[in-house]
Amino acid sequence: MPTDQPARRRRDPQKRIEEITAATEQVIAERGIEGLTHRAVAEKAGVPLGATTYHFATKDDLITAALQRAVDRYAAYLQDWAARRPGLTADQLTVLLTDALLDCFGPQRDQQVLEFELYLAALRRPALRPVADQYIQLTIDTLAHYTDPVTATTAAVAITGLTLRGLAGTQTPTRTEIETCLRRLLTPLPPAPPHDSRV
Repeated sequence: MPTDQPARRRRDPQKRIEEITAATEQVIAERGIEGLTHRAVAEKAGVPLGATTYHFATKDDLITAALQRAVDRYAAYLQDWAARRPGLTADQLTVLLTDALLDCFGPQRDQQVLEFELYLAALRRPALRPVADQYIQLTIDTLAHYTDPVTATTAAVAITGLTLRGLAGTQTPTRTEIETCLRRLLTPLPPAPPHDSRV
């Protein structure tokens, strides 16, 4: 009489995808984009090589998934950040954004390097650009809670540039430099004097 075989445990495909995507981020953090391979990801995730190629056929597919994961994490961070700060003056916003940028050069540096490497991968991979666009748009949308759309866009672009400069340059911007730049962008200008048509 045949004995009952133990039921094969079904793997959760979504969990496997998340494990592979997380491992992709870890490999890029350690080796950079150029060091990313399916084999390295499989080893890091502790899954068969075939599992990575089944879910992500190409290296670019792995990069896209990792970038989207980073964007989703950033979106959650910004949503929480804004929810805890429903109203800010221009000066308060300047100080808080400066704090956040300085964290990027300190405790959050490794994470920021990873995310910028993923973001900059879109330079040579057009398929990544719609995902990369979400980064700047998320920042704009968050800043628009506190200022007008043009100022929010300008400040978002400046924040991206300041962060990249601090991560890739030889010198990290100081608190004074960051605050001076952001305050110039975020503080409303006084109204222009009336124009005298006789001049």
